[in-house]
Amino acid sequence: MPAGFGRLWTAQTVSSFGDGVIHAALPLLALTLTRDPLALAVVTAAGTLPWLLFGVLGGALVDRWDRRRTMWITDALRAALLAVPAAAAALDLLSIPLLAATAFLLGLGGLFFDTAATAYLPDLLGRGPALLERANSRLRGAQTAMSGFAGPPAGSALLALGRSVPLLADALSFALSAILVRSLPAAPRPVPEARESLLRQARAGASYVFRDRLLLGLALRPAVGNVAFVAVETVLALFAHERLGIGAFGFGLLLTAEATGGLLGAGIASFLGRRLGTGTALTCTAAVEGVAVLGLAAAPDPYVAGLALAVCGAGIGATMVLAPSLRQTIVPAHLMGRVAATSRMLAMCAAPFGAFLGGWLATAYDVRTPLYTAAGLLLTMTAVTSTMTSNRRVEAALRTADELRAEPKAVL
Repeated sequence: MPAGFGRLWTAQTVSSFGDGVIHAALPLLALTLTRDPLALAVVTAAGTLPWLLFGVLGGALVDRWDRRRTMWITDALRAALLAVPAAAAALDLLSIPLLAATAFLLGLGGLFFDTAATAYLPDLLGRGPALLERANSRLRGAQTAMSGFAGPPAGSALLALGRSVPLLADALSFALSAILVRSLPAAPRPVPEARESLLRQARAGASYVFRDRLLLGLALRPAVGNVAFVAVETVLALFAHERLGIGAFGFGLLLTAEATGGLLGAGIASFLGRRLGTGTALTCTAAVEGVAVLGLAAAPDPYVAGLALAVCGAGIGATMVLAPSLRQTIVPAHLMGRVAATSRMLAMCAAPFGAFLGGWLATAYDVRTPLYTAAGLLLTMTAVTSTMTSNRRVEAALRTADELRAEPKAVL
């Protein structure tokens, strides 16, 4: 890989470990303060609000700013931010409003860091799809391993040492990430656009996604997928207990099976893209996800359920490598932040609908109904978007992107 990628990979790996630590620690910290489900939900929801409120505007700001500087300053600020709740925990002054504010500000930092990192990667590596797929595969694999495997149990273990310890560990991960990102090579600033308001530039980025059928198809899949997957996650613990007859330890193994599949999917994504073509590979992985959730709904025992979740995780892992790599290849550099933020915002906005859908269906019918409904949504989405992300359309977009990059630039 080109020089600099190792530092970026290490920075995101360290940061993902910290994300896993805080993902487990924040709800547990809240649980030490209250047993009110509404208060606990506020802490959980606060972390997603920045994407819903500022997603496209954040993308427009990233397209105006130096992306490397945005990344390291954001992580440095997140490290400093965590000193406040850590001190409050040490002094026994922690509160639900403070935890909710911390989750919100960490989520806001994540908006800027993730969007800038997505836009910076093609600046660092170039826009060759094969290289971007390799890079995203390694980044996705490390993220899954750290935030899905290593981080959450570490967060629970660190909390046993003291309420401030997991907060300080996450702060350290952000500080190390900031130092590593600061050492990365500078990337050229995007070509400045005509002087326009931030709102107008944000609207231009969103409309670019909705006017392009390929980009719209790439954005619809995670949006519809989030409705389906969050509906499943909402009732999964209840499903595991009532239908599969497993307890807390068995439920943890189910989640581990899904994460293991995600690692495998990220590892084979490039191979699938080469053998099938990126468009066909994306359609196949989407279909695999739908069939796997259908298998989960009909699973007669925990072993079949674990296999279904592993297969579903593999489909998600491969999709999360192929789709961003394609987007990074075909989207002009000056729009990359807004396009990435728009796609992510659509997915984040869909999640609350999935939670409501899963809870309502389980209450009105039974605990399997959300799973069957989710499978139907995923398979329908696969059929609807298959022509939008076909190999023919992908190849045409790649040719157009190559032609635009090959055009001689006017000398001012």
